[in-house]
Amino acid sequence: MQNVQDWITLLEHRYRLARISQPVSPVLEITEITDRVSKGPAEQNKALLFEKPEGYDVPVLINAMGSAERMAWALNVDDLEELNLRLSKLIDLRLPKGLPQTFSRGTDLLGALFAAGLRPKKVRRAPVQDVILKDGQANLDFLPILQCWPQDGGRFITLPQVITRDPLTGIRNVGMYRLQVVDGRTLLVHWQRHKGGADHARSGLSRRQPRLPAAIVLGGDPASMWCSSAPLPPNIDEYLLAGYLRGEPVRFVNGVSQPLEVPAEAEVVIEGEIDLADCRPEGPFGDHTGYYTPVEHFPVFHVTAVTHRRSPVYPATVVGVPPMEDYWMGKATERLFLPLIRLFMPEVLDINMPAEGVFHNLVIIRLQKKYPGHARKAMNGLWGLGLLMLAKAVVVVDEWVDVQNLSQVAWQVLGNVDWQRDTLIWNGPLDQLDHSTPQATFGGKIGVDATAKWPEEGHPRPWPEVVKMDPEVKARVDQLWQEIENQIK
Repeated sequence: MQNVQDWITLLEHRYRLARISQPVSPVLEITEITDRVSKGPAEQNKALLFEKPEGYDVPVLINAMGSAERMAWALNVDDLEELNLRLSKLIDLRLPKGLPQTFSRGTDLLGALFAAGLRPKKVRRAPVQDVILKDGQANLDFLPILQCWPQDGGRFITLPQVITRDPLTGIRNVGMYRLQVVDGRTLLVHWQRHKGGADHARSGLSRRQPRLPAAIVLGGDPASMWCSSAPLPPNIDEYLLAGYLRGEPVRFVNGVSQPLEVPAEAEVVIEGEIDLADCRPEGPFGDHTGYYTPVEHFPVFHVTAVTHRRSPVYPATVVGVPPMEDYWMGKATERLFLPLIRLFMPEVLDINMPAEGVFHNLVIIRLQKKYPGHARKAMNGLWGLGLLMLAKAVVVVDEWVDVQNLSQVAWQVLGNVDWQRDTLIWNGPLDQLDHSTPQATFGGKIGVDATAKWPEEGHPRPWPEVVKMDPEVKARVDQLWQEIENQIK
């Protein structure tokens, strides 16, 4: 798939797209419909194309990645678990002999991606520049930008790829940062302090360069759209990952008003400058935590040009009380990044970041336990890996436990944990959206060791065995089961 048009065609061909022909307001009404669909029966959970948003000629595509199936298709696989398997084949997961070997493997991985010819490519002409609006013509009023929830501070762009370059190194960052509309030529950029865009802002301010060239990309191929949300290590280009997932490089064209390259197959590109010295109140915003994020100050984006296809589609998403589309975007991140976690921590067999934990509030680890205290080592190791430092709770279970089965996890945690002995509580960095702590982005975290305890871990009593049926009995019953099952029915 090269663009949103291809994505729509694929979804429609596979009967996973619903066209909504009735006029529907982008203020609250599209959200209410999308929320009902995303939380409703599986057979009704489809991508939605609102063909006639009230007051606008641009259709709205939403919930396009709102299921495991559609999220997998967006990343060019049939099942999300393929992301784990494909990347695992690229990485040697044998336990490294030391840090130099570990880091060389990370370098080898990046080299493999570049060697595969996935470095982004340049073109001179691009569909996204069919229409070019500059100077006084550059205005966002033609876009059906959503107001999602009643107490939101206004309308927000919710599915962008925000492109900036580090003023010092020139390295590109692509982030999915919501943008509040002030007027047709002014936006507010909500990048949290732990994200790459905020790093570029600090770099610019330290060099006394308060105007940061930027581009807001709407659309393109679905892998590129998703990659802007991926928590990649610093200084790694998100579009390189998109090329790996697509199996071909992302094509770029030079911007018309800013010294940046933008995806050639996007629907709309908004070029401009971010004034780092001008920060204004942004929010409230109904966020993926299920709560409104309060008002905070964020920098202003001044529009210098808008380019778009002749008949663009406006891609959007809605976040709120889970589960919604963003859960499946996060689940793709979880499956794809498991091999990278195992590159540094091969004893981690699987992880689950359930919807109830809204990504950062809960990470469950399936551990191949090898020595006393191994669960605590795994907790601290996870907190030391990139943005996993923001995990609020880490729960560790034994290797036979299915971490994707929350009922089984709860059984093990509630039965195996001595709350005084098996919990680790400390202070550390937290997600900027966490509202529970007295201080923003810093507060209490918990680790729970729900593994079977060894004598060296302060449990001198014998640990009981899990109740299991005799294998020979199971085999005999298997032979009888179909007949018995028919009688039960």
